[in-house]
This record gives sequence, C-alpha cells and structure tokens, in this order.
Amino acid sequence: MKKVVLLGGGNVAYHLAKQLMRSQKYQLIQLYNRSLLSSHFQEIITEKTTHLEALLPADIYILSVKDEAIAALCEQLPFEGQLVVHTSGSVPMEALSPRQRRGVFYPLQSFSKAQAVDFAKVPFCLETEEASDYALLEDLAKEFSPKSYAIDSLQRQYLHVAAVFLNNFTNHLWYLSEQLCTREGIPFELLCPLLEETYLKGQQLSFFEGQTGPAKRGDRAVIEKHLALLQGIEKDIYKDISTSILNTYGK
Repeated sequence: MKKVVLLGGGNVAYHLAKQLMRSQKYQLIQLYNRSLLSSHFQEIITEKTTHLEALLPADIYILSVKDEAIAALCEQLPFEGQLVVHTSGSVPMEALSPRQRRGVFYPLQSFSKAQAVDFAKVPFCLETEEASDYALLEDLAKEFSPKSYAIDSLQRQYLHVAAVFLNNFTNHLWYLSEQLCTREGIPFELLCPLLEETYLKGQQLSFFEGQTGPAKRGDRAVIEKHLALLQGIEKDIYKDISTSILNTYGK
C-alpha cells in the first residue's frame, strides 16, 4: 500500500483523513498538527504527532493547512525530494519549496466537520511538476472521487474566484434576504420554494437563460422602488448586481 502523511487539523484535513481510512490502496500512516487535534479526530485511528521531526517516511505528504501557512510549513519539512502537495484553491504550486517534488491536490467543495461529504460528487483539481507524480496523484484522487481534472495554478486561481461567486457570495445574499425578512417580520419560509426552484432551474437551463427579475426585464421603475426600501450595504449590493444584469441583457 502507498503511504500518506496528512498535515493539518482543519475541516479539509478531517474529511480527507476519514476517507483515507477507508482506502484499500493508500494507508494514512500519520496525522500532524502543530497543536493537539480537535476531538473530531479521535475517530481517525492512526499515529498523531505535533513534531515535524517525527514525520514518518511516506509516498505522499498532503499539506491541508491555512493558505498563509503552506510555504513556511513546506520549508520546515525535515526531508527533501518527496512528493509534497497542498489542498488550497488559491495558492500556486510554486509556493511549495523547490526542495520537494511539488503538487496540488485540491478538492473543490465547501467543508465543515459537522457535515458529511459525498466525495463521489467532489471534483479534484490536480497539478504536478512531473508526469509520474501526476499519475500518482490521479490514482490517489480515484480513492475519493471519479472526477479529477488537470488544472494549473493560474486556472485554479480563476476557478477559486468563480467558486466564491457561486458559493460564498450567493450564501451571503441568502443571508441578506433572511435578515430582511426577519427585520420586517416576514416568515423566511415563504421564500424557500423559490430557493429550491432556482437551484433546480440551474440544473436544466444555462444561468444566462434562467435569469429572471426586474433587472432582466429592464424594469427600472421596480428597481427604483426596491432601492427606496433599502439602505447601506444592502442598497449598494442591490444596485451593483442590478446594473450587472442590466448590462448583461442589454437593458
């Protein structure tokens, strides 16, 4: 079996570790974190350490830590010439130390420890310097998901921006919608069927075709009425997104 050491104690590390424990081809032989791991990791039965000098020999070292810690952690690794990959969507592969064989093993999904992950639906974005290392990462990715893609560092940065638009920004818009309803004493559940329909429509139509609403229609009178009800950042966001939609559809 190929041996894997996982470095990190966050959400991504937790779910990668859980999945690796099920693998028949790859053995998670060690977990490293600079501090003691949270109680969630108690179910991961493997060696754990807080000391870099105690890292075990492995075929792949996966750095699943905060973006700002990746470069420094890689520089501190007490060995050279090993396959070391990170799991970040926005950090270039070149941030890893050239003393190692560098790569990226990026699962494009939002992770939290309390929420189970269906890895079969998670695409993995892979990048390496050497073709042989890519083949190894591609094989490892198959232990998680049937979907893996060769994505270079610049493409991955754009992909990460696209993911922020798709996931983080839309989630914030849902939050603003919920807050508006709460403030005005309106049950937010009234909007839940609309939210479900919006998601379903996105599976059937292109997002360009599926757009509706006053800005899509060019109904500036309704837009002005809505703006009159809003203030502060809510008003700014409504105006900016409406302007983008108006421009997109030539209104």
